[in-house]
Amino acid sequence: MITLYVQEDHIQTVQTIIDGEFRLGELVRIVDLLSARPIANAYSLLVKKDRLQEVLDWHNSQPPYLLPEEIPLEPENLLGLIYARLGNYERAYQLLAAANPNLWLDLDISHRLQLGVPIQPEELPSEYTTFEEYRLMHNQAIVRFYGSAGELNLQQIEYFFREALGAAPHQEYQAFTAAQFAGFLADTGYLDHAEEVLVATLDDTLSADAQLALKKGLSSIGIQQLTVPHDPILMDRTKTYLWEVVQALEKQERWAELGLALIDASHIANICDSFSESLGYINRAIDLFQREESPELLAQAHLRRGTLMYTWAQNGQPQFYPGALESYQQALQVFTREDAPALFAEIHHHLGVIYSEIPDEAKKKSIWAAVSSSSFQEALQYFTQENDPYNYALICNSFGNALTKYPAAVHSDNIAKALFYYQEALNIRTAHQYPLERTLTLLNYLEAAWNLSLPEDDFHLDHYTGMVEKAREVLELTDDPLFQQRAQQHLDKLDALKAIYQNA
Repeated sequence: MITLYVQEDHIQTVQTIIDGEFRLGELVRIVDLLSARPIANAYSLLVKKDRLQEVLDWHNSQPPYLLPEEIPLEPENLLGLIYARLGNYERAYQLLAAANPNLWLDLDISHRLQLGVPIQPEELPSEYTTFEEYRLMHNQAIVRFYGSAGELNLQQIEYFFREALGAAPHQEYQAFTAAQFAGFLADTGYLDHAEEVLVATLDDTLSADAQLALKKGLSSIGIQQLTVPHDPILMDRTKTYLWEVVQALEKQERWAELGLALIDASHIANICDSFSESLGYINRAIDLFQREESPELLAQAHLRRGTLMYTWAQNGQPQFYPGALESYQQALQVFTREDAPALFAEIHHHLGVIYSEIPDEAKKKSIWAAVSSSSFQEALQYFTQENDPYNYALICNSFGNALTKYPAAVHSDNIAKALFYYQEALNIRTAHQYPLERTLTLLNYLEAAWNLSLPEDDFHLDHYTGMVEKAREVLELTDDPLFQQRAQQHLDKLDALKAIYQNA
């Protein structure tokens, strides 16, 4: 639905233009400009003083490409804008190709940005007025960032953004460009610079929509900046911005964006060990996405909920495994092997662990073990030793742990398989690169090695020597007293085992 906010003395003229198009009136709402505040999205247009004006799209409903400041109120221009916003670019072209080719070019560039079609910066139309200079600089930055077919020229994009900030005709446009500039800086890894741009721009005199957009940017950057150990000042600042964003989005009934903000709020609450609060936020986000019928956002929320509950279950609360399993299965309806192979594999890694540890009656354990093994194999098809050695080692270590929990197999030795996968992980987790991860895998290997099926009447020197070497390596790798204690216990047991066979 397109909403036209029209000065009273132009309402009849606009209504006549709309009525001239078959059934277009069903998709266009005409509102007296003085009776309602325009909604700050791309589906709102102003009509005043014989001119058309777009409303700054603070809702991010279209690419942040700026149209001319004022467009003559002529039937072709009005209808062309409306049809373009409705997605009927064929009809928009018919209306504008001859009547206003520059406006058509602007709308076509915006559409190509939305589709991800490459754009040459030389295509941008320009005129030499104060607003057009600003618009050209802003759009140059946008096109070079979002419309580039090759490697980004970061310095050039930053140059155009800064030129646009300097040329902005007033504070609201400056804030609009600043929000996009900060997004560019954050996306390219310059979080501190992005924060500086937003903080320098945020001002109480800006519109509520502009302030909300800048605070959304600041809360997003703050979340990305949070690392262990968490800076309490940064944490408090981020929570304040995020809470203001949540309240504003709820007031404006922007439900999909509110759901995304609640996912962030769930993440923050989890960091602060507020488990029930975190779960409450993510459950509300799921309800919103279900109501808005947004399957991809719903899958994203289920993925976050699944990971949240999986983490709690891994930290000694196995009652959360069923909830994690349910959410992961929901997420897999969207994040398929074909459409999102990395997420598909990551989810199956976690499912492999869940199926191996989920509490259930003993007679079902063999079924869970088979499903668990299948999920690990799915994950290892994507995360291979060649293309992603770190995650390959992570999954191999988890698979080894799972195999030690499976019921005894009839035709194979699960412990022998576990030792194989631990060794695969150790081949990548070198002492130099991953000392902690190697220590953990060495200890896992040692625990499993005691249960390997071997003839009891022989002393298996190779097996014994391998275990001794791994236990001694742990002592050399870490100063952690708990890890050292566990390694020494293995060495003591191995010494006792050797003594038994020597005295036999």
